Amino acid sequence: MKRNPPHGINEFPLERSRQMAALMPDAAIIRTDYDEVGVTRAWERLLEGKQETRRPTLPVRSTIQDSWSRCAEGGIDAQRNEAPIETDRDAVEALTRGSSELLEAAMRPFSTIGRMLDGTGAMLALADSDGVLINVMGDKRTVFDGMDIHLGVGGKWTEDVVGTNGIGTALWTGEPVFVHAAEHFCAGIKSWTCAGAPIRDPFDGKVIGVVDLSGHPDIFRPHNIALVAAAAREIERALADSQTAERMRLLEAFIASANNYHASDGLLIIDRQGRAIYHNNVPLPEGRRLGEVVRRGGVNCWSPELSGSGFLDSVATNLPETMRNCDVCPLELDGDIRGAALVFANRARGRTVSIGSRVSDRLKEACAQIVGESETLRAAVDIACRVAETEDVTSLLIQGETGVGKELFARLIHAGSRKSAGSPFIALNCGAVTKELFGSELFGHVSGAFTGALRDGKAGVFELADGGVLSLDEIGEMPLDIQPFLLRVLEERVVHRLGDSRARYVDVRLVASTNRDLKQEVAAGRFRRDLFYRVSAVTIAVPPLRERGDDCLLLLDHFNRNMADRRAVSLLRFTNEALDAMLAYQWPGNVRELRNLVERLHLLARNRLIAVDDLPPEIAEHQAIESRIAMGTETEVLTFAEAERQAIITALSAEQGNLSRVAHRLGISRPTLYRKMEQFGIKRSYA
Repeated sequence: MKRNPPHGINEFPLERSRQMAALMPDAAIIRTDYDEVGVTRAWERLLEGKQETRRPTLPVRSTIQDSWSRCAEGGIDAQRNEAPIETDRDAVEALTRGSSELLEAAMRPFSTIGRMLDGTGAMLALADSDGVLINVMGDKRTVFDGMDIHLGVGGKWTEDVVGTNGIGTALWTGEPVFVHAAEHFCAGIKSWTCAGAPIRDPFDGKVIGVVDLSGHPDIFRPHNIALVAAAAREIERALADSQTAERMRLLEAFIASANNYHASDGLLIIDRQGRAIYHNNVPLPEGRRLGEVVRRGGVNCWSPELSGSGFLDSVATNLPETMRNCDVCPLELDGDIRGAALVFANRARGRTVSIGSRVSDRLKEACAQIVGESETLRAAVDIACRVAETEDVTSLLIQGETGVGKELFARLIHAGSRKSAGSPFIALNCGAVTKELFGSELFGHVSGAFTGALRDGKAGVFELADGGVLSLDEIGEMPLDIQPFLLRVLEERVVHRLGDSRARYVDVRLVASTNRDLKQEVAAGRFRRDLFYRVSAVTIAVPPLRERGDDCLLLLDHFNRNMADRRAVSLLRFTNEALDAMLAYQWPGNVRELRNLVERLHLLARNRLIAVDDLPPEIAEHQAIESRIAMGTETEVLTFAEAERQAIITALSAEQGNLSRVAHRLGISRPTLYRKMEQFGIKRSYA
């Protein structure tokens, strides 16, 4: 039989509530008026070729009657006692690997419901889009009995192999269905009752699996179908969350890795399922069509043979002839290729050189304000420049400890905008706004909106930043009840002042920054998950000063010169011991702490040569401890180089080769540790 679900993907979300409302009364009828003798007689007459014309009094529901007709026309063996099942362990493992996304999304509802089913005589099953069971749980006795008819992992339950049943019929119709006892087409499973609800891919609405509740006929209740439908919706929500996170990470991976991409190029990003998750300068219908071509070519799986270059080769092979001149770039997440970017170069790119050069000049000026040459810092600056030069990313997140210079990155994004010469840059520290005034600060208010409102009203920061960049610092401090309104503004690009029904359209690029781990805040319920995914389409991690190696000395010189020029005095000079102390210090206040130190030394130092004793106690004492470690025991006199080498070897042994802890133990950065290990020829094997 050829599967041809009657409902289109676009009408599914709108019709869901109507379908459920229509199904529930039908469920009540089968409970009160189910006529097993009449249903069995109708089944026998169908097999004898004496199918009756449908009448309102016919004891078989139309859903079952239609399914029986398909089974009879398809030549299904009505005397079959069981479903076919895959027993090869490797094949079953490959099957579950291919459905890992669905299994992970179903983990929470299945574990919750599965525990509740123990002793009830019911079991819960999860099937993939091919009707093959990939997970079962519930009452242990029922799960054991289910293997008699192969209702277990590996069993195939589509209509075209085992006739009318909750899984196969739900796959066919695309609707929640129940099949009770004699309503099954095959004789061997008429001693069971089941209710199945389809699971749809949140991306395109296609049926990708079924949740099924099965057991012997005495477990039937009219609300069984509502239970599986609710479980299917929960799985769809989990899929939507994971897919959103995956797409955001793929977009971020592309921005971080694309060396030659320009905003004028065509871009299509697909995930490992062949879904077109992002497009730019490629029409959406064309992008989806291409994604479908790739999926039909066999990309829609997670099998090992399609990992790495095999996945990319499959994508390239299945591209239409007219699109094979594009660059196919792998996108890696956690060391695994999880998608690909198809870049179609714009042949007219040279026409925008003059505009690009002006943007580049402003970016260079903004980049010059971020002092440092460490690889971690340059990587963060490079991502910021790529984001700045494209208008496709309308919101992003900058993460970093307090004092690392997150606002400089926000200003860099503003400088890269083609409208930045005359566009506003508005900054708001969320931690400095009271909860009562948050709505007014963000969205503004009209006269009389609340006690204390200004007579003439006030524009919020979104209106003030129209056409430019809005920097929301410490967004993790934003009250939970304000976050839905921020999300709505980001989605609709419309603000309403407090007390005003008039919509005001805004064109704002949002740069959010935080010193918190927002993923942990989401898990703790202090930050909305949907808002997190919205603002973190691209995330820039600004490294702390202690991880930037010798950038400390570059920043010291930078602040020293700025302060000397401002005060019209000579530069400070530092002894080698003082420089070593500052290099070894961990700088919990980061760049801000270093800048404040330089300003303090300019104001309070008795002379222009700074020694260790002129430094704050926490830095000087840290250096004293460092010196004692480097010197080793008092009885053995070593050269400085020998003492350093011995200290590193001792720390490696104590920390069992963990370089992060070794660097922390010695009070130096990891880049400095790597350089010292290379200098002294030290390897981890010394541990």
